[in-house]
Amino acid sequence: MIEDVILQKGELIKLLLSVGTFKNMFFQKIDDAFIFNAKALIEVLSAENKFLESRTTYAQSIGLTKKDDFIQTNDDVVLSFPFKDTVFVGGQEKDDEKTNENFLHEVINANDIARVFEPKVMTNIKKYSKDKIENNPTITENDNLIIKGNNLLALHSLLDKADGEALYRGKVKLIYIDPPYNTGNDSFNYNDNFSHSTWLTFMKNRIEVAREFLSDDGVIFITTDDNEQAYLKVLMDEVFGRENFIADVIWNSRKSVQNDTIISLATNHNLFYAKQKTSLSKNNFRLAVDESKFKYDDNDGRGKYKADPFDAPNIRPNLTYPIVNPNTNETYMPPVGRCCRTGQKEYENFLRDNRILFGKTGKSKPQLKKYLNEEKSKGSVATTLWNDLDTTTNATKHLEKMFGKKMFDTPKPENLIERIIQLSTSKNDLVMDYHLGSGTTCAVAHKMGRRYIGIEQMDYIEDIAVERMKKVIEGEQGGISKAVEWQGGGEFVYMELKELDAYKDTELEHEMRYLPIEEIEDETYGISKEEREANFAFYGIDSKRD
Repeated sequence: MIEDVILQKGELIKLLLSVGTFKNMFFQKIDDAFIFNAKALIEVLSAENKFLESRTTYAQSIGLTKKDDFIQTNDDVVLSFPFKDTVFVGGQEKDDEKTNENFLHEVINANDIARVFEPKVMTNIKKYSKDKIENNPTITENDNLIIKGNNLLALHSLLDKADGEALYRGKVKLIYIDPPYNTGNDSFNYNDNFSHSTWLTFMKNRIEVAREFLSDDGVIFITTDDNEQAYLKVLMDEVFGRENFIADVIWNSRKSVQNDTIISLATNHNLFYAKQKTSLSKNNFRLAVDESKFKYDDNDGRGKYKADPFDAPNIRPNLTYPIVNPNTNETYMPPVGRCCRTGQKEYENFLRDNRILFGKTGKSKPQLKKYLNEEKSKGSVATTLWNDLDTTTNATKHLEKMFGKKMFDTPKPENLIERIIQLSTSKNDLVMDYHLGSGTTCAVAHKMGRRYIGIEQMDYIEDIAVERMKKVIEGEQGGISKAVEWQGGGEFVYMELKELDAYKDTELEHEMRYLPIEEIEDETYGISKEEREANFAFYGIDSKRD
């Protein structure tokens, strides 16, 4: 049979085309022609477990494999794990909730997956501002959004309008997520037998669609710990391309030492990828200069400056020359293994321009004056070690002060997200976080003048993230507020994916959990005229059909 598929024998092709299910599964229609997907059929025929519960063509183990067994010249390697060729909806809503969901096979369940990914009706739509709450507002692309519902399905709902025009596809400059780390002690409570594989599938499904939101010069940061970092790195290489990896930024997330473990965990990883690295401008990825380091002023009109050593790393013959201290007539040479910062001619220009110092007393090694005004225009280059930011302890205390009690075990501090947003976006750029948690990303984006989309499926979204954003609008002064001179203001829209109660606690719960936009006019669901109009405007549907 497989040989017949490889040879694409006419009788077999006619038979497959005559059966509607097979026609949809193994053919793609382009204009008036049907293109046969032989590989998909071979995978199904070759799968030992295709009708078992796992519904996967992969062995029940995790490892590295050739990217495509049918292309022998491809030297790329990717992760191969159970359920890799499936969709895992992941409908957990409570931290202590344990779920055992089905996996939808990308070929066998293609029609089911298409139904699951249909855009969903939005309900309970409210726009919050400092002085009022507006029900069922008209939503524009300039609005900030916080959405409650399954993040995978919400992401698919936000890609395109009804006419195929992009809704948010290709418009997001930064995606930041802090997903569950799958440590056994966090909120990732799914399939017990293959929790590692399930987590990878969960991440893969979401990362693949998340990439579609990024603009060509967009980037994604994912915070994780040592538990899954190495596997996530390979998965990200597969989805984004290894050539688009930028850095693994290490953040010093904890200062205190754990005494009940072999090695005390003190850091988190932040995997940093571009959608298209070739589209990025290095000059745009700069941090704000720390103005506190510019302590001196000669009152010559050039403003404040700092004094940096005039030597630099490496040895370059054209940058290795003697410098005579005019105050002592002593000759200075760069230290072993280093050279001068500039060529000799430029040094002499600096000297004439009164930009060279020889220490406070005039008797030390040469230093170069760096003026604040010049450095601010260039910005500061970030490194891969961030040990100058707040920790999860600081973030925990911030939330405790805001809500009067402990809300999360390891929330992220606002100045961590501030640095990521500052590094990769400009004013009014769109930021997305589909593991919103306590709402830190949206809170920081709001204070920094960025637009944002936050998605969270856990039930606590209204009690924590929404309440936090209301406090931000009112002028909450924790986190980065003082640093960015935040005084309150702005607005955001909160809305939910419309749930279908009839399917709760049934086998179809995770497939038919939410109402597709195509069924919004079905009177059975009791959608009000105002809510229909808000959805029509959001998805670009002609309201005259109402």
